Amino acid sequence: MNESPIIAKGGRSVRPEIRPAPPPRWQRLLKEAVRDPLELCRILQLPTWCQAAAVRAARDFPVFAPRGYLGLMRRGDPGDPLLRQVLPLAVELNDTPGFTADPVGDGPAMRSPGLLHKYAGRALLVLTGACAIHCRYCFRRHFPYDEAPRSLAAWEPAIEHIAADDSLDEVILSGGDPLTLRDESLARFVERLAAIGHVKRLRVHSRLPIVLPERVCDDLLAWLRGTRLTPMMVVHANHPAELSPHVEAALGRLADAGVPLLNQSVLLAGVNDDADVLTELCRRLVDLRVFPYYLHQLDRVRGAAHFEVSEAIGHGLIAELRRRLPGYAVPRYVREVAGESHKIVVGG
Repeated sequence: MNESPIIAKGGRSVRPEIRPAPPPRWQRLLKEAVRDPLELCRILQLPTWCQAAAVRAARDFPVFAPRGYLGLMRRGDPGDPLLRQVLPLAVELNDTPGFTADPVGDGPAMRSPGLLHKYAGRALLVLTGACAIHCRYCFRRHFPYDEAPRSLAAWEPAIEHIAADDSLDEVILSGGDPLTLRDESLARFVERLAAIGHVKRLRVHSRLPIVLPERVCDDLLAWLRGTRLTPMMVVHANHPAELSPHVEAALGRLADAGVPLLNQSVLLAGVNDDADVLTELCRRLVDLRVFPYYLHQLDRVRGAAHFEVSEAIGHGLIAELRRRLPGYAVPRYVREVAGESHKIVVGG
């Protein structure tokens, strides 16, 4: 093996300093995200009454929002539909009957640490508790992420479970958000899954292409294209204002790489409970080669009751979308019921 070259310096020989490569830009942007509720209020020029409530509610579920995403919001408007998704409010601390810590039954569906098996043919892996954004309606805001594995070796029981069950032909990477992990780690993990012969498809659920589009980089595309598994990505946009030119470019790179793209939205009061908003969102998504997949009825997680929209209103919105859009552009209106073997079509 060749030794590092020796450089003469001041009459003596030294080896050159080897500096580690700088982190990718998306990691630097993630590190710079806003975590302080008061800073969030200051950047968005919010009225003073927002501040105390934001501080109190953030003690229960912290603030986390990329600065680029904040740049898409209207200043001075607490009702901005993007801001509503990240601004802590005092109502989150209310104890609302019917709203629980685990509304979708993740706990009973856990087969080994980090592995959820709810639906036939599919296993879901909660790879990390980290996200690029803390959505205030998150159904896993109370999930015990500390109990999930943190290394490839620690994931072996889950991988062995998948390998032993030949009915599983699809693995879903979820979280948190799996794309907060480094590409080298994800590539190794996916390689391990691809070694299981009966696994055919890999589905990645991520909000990063929407809130931190810089995450769609060459390394990400390389391992998505390089696996023998058929990759799919499910992104999460709730409002057309989230589809900035940077997001459009990121989604275009994924589509150009041959990765099928689907979108899941959550029906949220004050965000997208409006036919014009949903129509524009669905049209924009289709134009970007992203197919509207689901419109989710809110999961009734503790702290998110103020986002709930009645199913009657939801039905009316879907009916209006059917009048305005081609069938392929209309998402299925669904809700998740703990213990059920599939998503339930609302009213179906």
